[in-house]
Amino acid sequence: MSEFKLILADIDGTILPAGHHQVSERTTAALEAALDAGIRVGVATGRAREWAIPMLRNKQRLADTMLATNGMQVFLDGELLHEEQISNKQIGRMAEFLEQLPHAGLVCFDGGVPQLVAGSIKDMEQCFPKYVESCRILHELPSTPTVKCNAFQVGDLDNTCNFSALLNEQFDDLSFDVPQPAWVNVTPHGWSKATGIDLLCQAIGCSLDAVAVFGDGGNDVTMLEHVPYSVAVQGAAPEALAAARYHIGRCEDDAVAATIEAIVAGRWEAQD
Repeated sequence: MSEFKLILADIDGTILPAGHHQVSERTTAALEAALDAGIRVGVATGRAREWAIPMLRNKQRLADTMLATNGMQVFLDGELLHEEQISNKQIGRMAEFLEQLPHAGLVCFDGGVPQLVAGSIKDMEQCFPKYVESCRILHELPSTPTVKCNAFQVGDLDNTCNFSALLNEQFDDLSFDVPQPAWVNVTPHGWSKATGIDLLCQAIGCSLDAVAVFGDGGNDVTMLEHVPYSVAVQGAAPEALAAARYHIGRCEDDAVAATIEAIVAGRWEAQD
């Protein structure tokens, strides 16, 4: 096994169990031990960087290198290395289409503030209630650049997968994936966590063989397929389990932390 230079983990469902607001102390300790051993570590998440840091027990250095907003923002050693944006032309086309679908809508973010561009606040509340309290209702194109954008439609996971597939068919310049029921990530076509990892590897000067990634959801599939040392936790989405080369225990049991501890100690025996 090659010496690792970079370790990235998804947050929700991978190192943060459902219903928890912060990762475990064991997880932050394992990540910090890897940093102290000279390995760059961080998270690869659909969340913005300012939201990720509190989840990491406010240990900012654990977010110095990371992929935020599904790779739309790439950070290296505390600096923004790259940022992708979704144009207002693309947002307008999505909004027009989504207004025709039942219980569907579009949210664009101004930093950490959600802005409702299409759909009703009532439907949005059913899809992602936490965002409603701080949401601005626009129903017009955003006046600030858009990095994070989500489509939503009330329904279960199967419905959301069908909704995402419909959007992928409709918009050939955008990509859509499912992080959770009723909620869909939007990125420029061809952009993902995998492309963000390529940028980090280029900047660090390492190959993909020196990278380990951990994930559990649909928005992790691109990086799990892309990186040879890809790991899914028990209970991950079927597509994530299929994409990952290796499989470990549950998020709730700190399986990622245990694996990183083993990597740092030089005793991880990866098993398919």
